[in-house]
Amino acid sequence: MTVPIPASFRAEIAGRAPDGAVGPCENSGSAAGGAVSSGRAAGGVSGDDWLVRLPRLLDERLDAWDLVVDGEPWHGACALVLPVRRIADHHRLVLKVTWPHAEARTERLALRAWGGRGAVRLEAAHPADFALLLERLDGDRDLEHVGILAACEALGDLFRRLDRPATPQFDTLAAQIPRWRGKLSAPVPGVPRRLLQQTLSHLDDLAPGLADGAGARLVHTDLHFMNALAPLAEDREHDLDRGGWLAIDPKPLAGEWAYAVAPAVWNRVEETARAHSASVHVRMRADIIADVAGLDPDRVRMWTFVRLVLNAVDASDHGDAATPFRTRMIALAKAFAVP
Repeated sequence: MTVPIPASFRAEIAGRAPDGAVGPCENSGSAAGGAVSSGRAAGGVSGDDWLVRLPRLLDERLDAWDLVVDGEPWHGACALVLPVRRIADHHRLVLKVTWPHAEARTERLALRAWGGRGAVRLEAAHPADFALLLERLDGDRDLEHVGILAACEALGDLFRRLDRPATPQFDTLAAQIPRWRGKLSAPVPGVPRRLLQQTLSHLDDLAPGLADGAGARLVHTDLHFMNALAPLAEDREHDLDRGGWLAIDPKPLAGEWAYAVAPAVWNRVEETARAHSASVHVRMRADIIADVAGLDPDRVRMWTFVRLVLNAVDASDHGDAATPFRTRMIALAKAFAVP
């Protein structure tokens, strides 16, 4: 069958340049790792070219994994997700296919390492096509619609559940620091020089405490309120030990969990805007997550400040259209700045 591609998803992907950082995928040789066709590279495809290939790619995965579509697709900025059933046993799953980009290269490896504990369970993967077969979760129940205090506690609990040593396949947080220093060393239009200097100072303070090699932790760096879903009701009844929330869409790094708190600060924008003191409100979010997860609050505040300033710096490359986002990142960063 040919799966219709939503126009809104086409608009997201169209016009993207190939991500040159995506190289050939390795052949892991396991069911959950998938196999790579001989001589086939996963990266270097433009958004337009990938959209042309996408209907065939979906048909191939549906056929190879014995699946039938049983609902309307949904999507984010980079991935199309199809609700499916496995023909043999009628088990409900989802097929996720992602436009090839560097952040998605090791998603399957992180999910395999977590093994369904604290995260969506990986059923199968085809790395050459950035295709994953995942357990189906309740897409109507995420932490976006839970009270902010309880939602932050739930994120902190997920940090603890997901925490485990990183393996060598993952990019390291420590390796990103030289590139960030280069970005921060020159003036950036629209970003106060004081914030750039304080970010560099924080990186100097944080870098020595980063664990390398066997000491690094496997970290989901984009774990925010919309990236935590509830299991389906029938699955919750059969596996109570997994908890009430499971992480999806990991952007994994080998580093420390203090780095991962920032997305909970910059999401749920309306609640921050309604707060009597936005600074107190966002610091409270970070403090709750740090406390539940058992993280060093000083390192959480420094990493959160660093990520907010880096967001502002990146936004400066996108002209006037990104000005509101850059302004918001600067305002949030000031809440975590050293007086």
